[in-house]
Amino acid sequence: MLKQRIITAILLALAFLAALFYLPQFLFALFIATFVLIAAWEWSNLAGYGGNRQRTLYVVLCAAMLWLAGEACGMGPGDVLVEANVRWLLLLGCLWWAIALLWVQGFPSSALLWGHRVLRGIMGLFVLVPTFIGLTYLRSLEGGAWLILMAVLICVLADIGGYFSGRQFGRNKLAPNVSPGKTWEGFWGGLGLNLVFAGALVYFGSFSLPLILSIIVPASLASVLGDLVESMVKRHRGIKDSSALLPGHGGVLDRVDSITAAVPVFALSVLLTGWHL
Repeated sequence: MLKQRIITAILLALAFLAALFYLPQFLFALFIATFVLIAAWEWSNLAGYGGNRQRTLYVVLCAAMLWLAGEACGMGPGDVLVEANVRWLLLLGCLWWAIALLWVQGFPSSALLWGHRVLRGIMGLFVLVPTFIGLTYLRSLEGGAWLILMAVLICVLADIGGYFSGRQFGRNKLAPNVSPGKTWEGFWGGLGLNLVFAGALVYFGSFSLPLILSIIVPASLASVLGDLVESMVKRHRGIKDSSALLPGHGGVLDRVDSITAAVPVFALSVLLTGWHL
């Protein structure tokens, strides 16, 4: 199992890095859209849609929403980026995650508000579409590939710091009804590791500390929420993994859940501050 996990992780990382640094903007957007639609297929199961027909219709709906959002933001080949629409879509995505935080805190009682499969289907669109917009927008910026790599690294550091800190010091449960293994000590460990990352950027890159913190800290916090929201929906659905697509890892959603929350927050912070590498 460990060997499978390592091989799968390496192959995914190589494919992502190759697309990130070598594909032109429009092909990169198609690459991301492909993964988002695979994740939509998995979310259709989390939402409770049964049978291939219903699940396919959900993927088609998600594809239509990606196209509409891309058109509104000027992300087609030869289009001019409409930054105002990007900002509003990212703001909408961040607002959704703020509401999701309340649902995580109130679980399982909060399932009364989102437990119906139609509402869970809508939840999936709020998870996936802003992720696509955020990644595509970041890639369009100067140094955009490195910005995306930074956003992913924030999620990785939050996860690594959370794992080791929680394993060593974990006592107080973060969200026991959603993810019993997560602790407040792990949460602070993940945030602390990202603060070290922020300090390294300031020291070696001569960036403004308040500016770097305004970008890294919200994304780090959001990455934890992304993990918790998928765990909440899976627990409500009574399943362990979003799918068995990736050997040793579960599904695509299981690997990118933290990224789906962190990327819209990170991209909005970059857009509002005008920061770039």
